[in-house]
Amino acid sequence: MASTRRLSSTLEMTSTKQPASRRGSERRPPDRRGSGYSSGQSRRPSIDPSRLIPMDKTTHVGGTNDFNVVFIGAGNIMFGSDEGPWNHSFRFEHKLGLRLKVVALIDPAIERATAVLQKKCDSFVISAYQATRVFKTLEDFVKNMSQKDRPRAIVVGSPPMFRGTLQPGRDIEMQILKYFPGVAIFMEKPIATGPKHELEQSFQISKAISDSGAICSVGYMLRYLKAVQKMKQIIEENGLTVMVTIARYACAYEAIAKPDWWDKSKSAGPVIEQGTHFCDLSRYFGGEVDIASVAAHSLDWDENAGHLSKVQIDESKIAPENRIPRVTAATWKYSSGAVGSFIHTVTLQGHNYSCELEIHADGYSLKLVNPYVQPTLYVRKPGDDHEQMYTFPDDDPFFSEVSNWIDIIEDIEEDPEAAQILSSYEDACRTYELTWAIREASERSRAARLAASKAAATVFEEEGEAE
Repeated sequence: MASTRRLSSTLEMTSTKQPASRRGSERRPPDRRGSGYSSGQSRRPSIDPSRLIPMDKTTHVGGTNDFNVVFIGAGNIMFGSDEGPWNHSFRFEHKLGLRLKVVALIDPAIERATAVLQKKCDSFVISAYQATRVFKTLEDFVKNMSQKDRPRAIVVGSPPMFRGTLQPGRDIEMQILKYFPGVAIFMEKPIATGPKHELEQSFQISKAISDSGAICSVGYMLRYLKAVQKMKQIIEENGLTVMVTIARYACAYEAIAKPDWWDKSKSAGPVIEQGTHFCDLSRYFGGEVDIASVAAHSLDWDENAGHLSKVQIDESKIAPENRIPRVTAATWKYSSGAVGSFIHTVTLQGHNYSCELEIHADGYSLKLVNPYVQPTLYVRKPGDDHEQMYTFPDDDPFFSEVSNWIDIIEDIEEDPEAAQILSSYEDACRTYELTWAIREASERSRAARLAASKAAATVFEEEGEAE
């Protein structure tokens, strides 16, 4: 039987990282600030998992000065919903306490923004929102901003189709850099869901952010799971080389009632919009992907095995070519020579998803199960055929990513290992690139399959006429 350990019994260790200089802004390594990028094989930035403190155990950031924040987007990711645990405002309130001052809420849906703001003002966190003003655009805020409203940080939680490009109206990053150069940015993922040809624009934005020196973090929160950092710790302390990453993401489609999600022309498809988390984790452990090596197949809506019985929207209103695949299976090579695989399925009913990530190295198997709800890590090591089980109660990666980002903005720690930004904008661009490569490879495979079927049918008809 696998044995269960409490987290506290597993995290006493000596870090393998080299000491770094004090955390003065001019001396921070770029990868700690989230502006730069390191492409080493699986040597992504990591955090001692014992430093990832639960939200209810942490204390508010000290100080008496206000911490001004601008929220862009008044939807679920920013203010929460019944669909999942996301709620950035909640984490900011706990991290900053009475210092938090949301100076502006930017959303073109003024009524929705006003409604969520009123709920906050009717609660115990009124001090953070009582002076908040609502604007349709960032430019409107800038025109009406006083010096005391200047933000220290900007959180972008608007839909991905409105960011990640240089196109007017979909260039929020460039607007931020224009109006607030050097101000810290937290960006939700994926960085965009536009057409593939705009990918290069995302990389241009990445360079602009890096050149600006802004402290930028992208919300791939699963990197901040204690379980994930425990996996990194095992790999680094044992000097392991990752041989293969195996990721599976099975969503509960019955609970997805947003028509846009089922339309590839609007959401870019489930691998890009949803599977991005596990493609990102795969890269976090495996290193850089040889994009040319990506191969994929799909099961689509018009195939016998692709029928779904509990779809909550009317798919007939979506153009056939824009309907999402039910299954996408991909493989690729990493630059190290390791192999990666990813399967995304639209198969489960109910509400709970089923997600797993396996990492294999010589003698080792690390399997992460149920990361969204109750992360559990199963580890098999040399000399023992049995798996050891680790549980991580009360872990909140959403809080950890926000907490680390604010700690770096505040420059409050002298220990260089206390806070790390684990996903830079460029790193997020590379994950976005991988998800697009998977989608395109699956669509090429489908097109070839349909062409072959059509050709076979034509030959059959011609043979029948000849008889």
